[in-house]
Amino acid sequence: MNDGKRATGWQRQSGIFVAVIVCLINAFQASVVDAADPLVEKAQQQRIDAIQKVAPTVVAIHNADGTGVGSGVVISPDGYVLTNFHVSSGAGDFMQCGLNDRKLYEGVVVGIDPVGDVALVKMIGRNDFPYATLGDSDNVRVGDWCYAMGNPLNFAHDFSPTVTYGIVSGTHRYQYPSGTILEYTDCIQTDASINPGNSGGPLFDANGLLIGINGRGSFEKRGRVNSGAGYAISINQIKFFLDHLKSGRIVDHATLGATVSSNSEGAVIISGILETSEAFRRGLRIDDELISFGGRPMGSVNQFKNILGIYPKGWVVPIVYRRGGRKSEILVRLQGVHAEGELEAMVQGEKKSGDQPRPGGPGPDGPAPQPGPPEKEPEEPKGDGPAPGVPLLPGMKPMIADLPQSEEIKKLYDLRPGYSNYYFNDQIQKRLLAGLASWGKYPEKSTWKMTAKAPNGDAIQFGVNDERAAMVLGSEQFLMLFDDAFTHNEPAKTQGFLLGLHQLRWLLSGGPKAFTNLYYLGSEPLDGTETKVDVLITEKSGIMTRWYFDHDARLIGFDLQRTAYDEVCSVRFGQEQVSTAGLSLPKEWRILVGPEEVTKFELTGFEVPR
Repeated sequence: MNDGKRATGWQRQSGIFVAVIVCLINAFQASVVDAADPLVEKAQQQRIDAIQKVAPTVVAIHNADGTGVGSGVVISPDGYVLTNFHVSSGAGDFMQCGLNDRKLYEGVVVGIDPVGDVALVKMIGRNDFPYATLGDSDNVRVGDWCYAMGNPLNFAHDFSPTVTYGIVSGTHRYQYPSGTILEYTDCIQTDASINPGNSGGPLFDANGLLIGINGRGSFEKRGRVNSGAGYAISINQIKFFLDHLKSGRIVDHATLGATVSSNSEGAVIISGILETSEAFRRGLRIDDELISFGGRPMGSVNQFKNILGIYPKGWVVPIVYRRGGRKSEILVRLQGVHAEGELEAMVQGEKKSGDQPRPGGPGPDGPAPQPGPPEKEPEEPKGDGPAPGVPLLPGMKPMIADLPQSEEIKKLYDLRPGYSNYYFNDQIQKRLLAGLASWGKYPEKSTWKMTAKAPNGDAIQFGVNDERAAMVLGSEQFLMLFDDAFTHNEPAKTQGFLLGLHQLRWLLSGGPKAFTNLYYLGSEPLDGTETKVDVLITEKSGIMTRWYFDHDARLIGFDLQRTAYDEVCSVRFGQEQVSTAGLSLPKEWRILVGPEEVTKFELTGFEVPR
């Protein structure tokens, strides 16, 4: 009986073994058939074609001594390269960039986003660099095929990138800062292998469109082995910041000026708000329910943190909130997360890491911190590459080390406080200010005399010089004196128009030297619309003015705010000009206070005695 049972068990095991063998044989035969399937061959060829198309755009980034520090991707024919901030900081202000044509090109840092872990680099050496086409990361879906490319573990000794293939395994992911200021919001998760050295490299979709910049991975404890979860900064977030990065500045992220929390029903509620914030001036209050932010529905505090993190300081976004069952929609200009100079101090290491505030943490920048990773979870190393100081393979290091830093690349670098590279800001300033040349050359010391017509036909007169700005409307007279007392008397509705007129006179007659500070900010949507404009910032007598230029470098308006508690006064110009004696000013002037247009007038004439 026992022998029979053993035989039966053995026969059963043998049957299972045979069945497994048969399955393996069938699978092998199926794979052979599939390999010859025209559809399979077509899909394979599409992958090969996509990789071959984008491989020339992938950059291997090295220190001057030949140490591999990470990856990048070219995004324009004139050599702009996207990478991670932690890669550029490891490489230094000047770096060597290798492409798969097996040539090295010199590169210099342009702008940095330390919080979002993005940096922009400029390569020189040609004007026809191969470049990647930017995709739309909002269209990326879980399950989409994707390619991660770069220089993992310093394998790209001949500058040909390594390719890993996988799927998008998550979208709109939030990654908490891990002992650093780097915060990944709204990022893409992929199982395509991302290892040390991949940082800064591109994540492409199946068609070869750039959908993200690889930056972080979840690594095993006490090691740096890929665990199948890598994270890429979404390309749509980078699009918002791209012109800010081209400004050569140290770029900050945005805050609403309010904190949020969840109530018992799971709704996102405003739990605190700054009275100096634009959100407060637009009507948002404590206990209001946040319905949507930037066009994205709000279902949790984490979702709010996620979407807030994709915007630069100063961006204008639509917000929908509910109070007492009634919905309201407002446009709000976002504030900056960090105080003036604070982010620069962090970048320079002037603050101890323990003193660094967490972006999105307590305070006006966002909701209270949510539970982060377990304390024992290892932090991702801040640097990249297999280990500090690991050189290229034999024969490659001398090629890099022997390439001297050229005078041409040195001319593209100008380090000043608040900037990663002022040179590029200065170039854009000059281009935009050159657009004012069509307005004529205004004398520095003179009094503007302007006449205009109100919509009801009333005549208006203006007079502006160094010391004052005056306005006569019918029998009423208004005057603003720019002395120590800074007295002002102007129409209540305009809340700063005379001050703005005075600032315009300084811009046209004095240019940059008329202000205590002038710089290019970047681009942003004008008044919350899809029309993007370039922004110059001027500062004088404690007043900051935002000047808006269209794509033809034509000045189309400006914004200013008298005090933190006042509404913003906005002036928008029409295209038609009024000219006299070689000088021009816009014919149509629209004045808005906050979101509302309060008046407009047409310029009928002006004179500027020389």
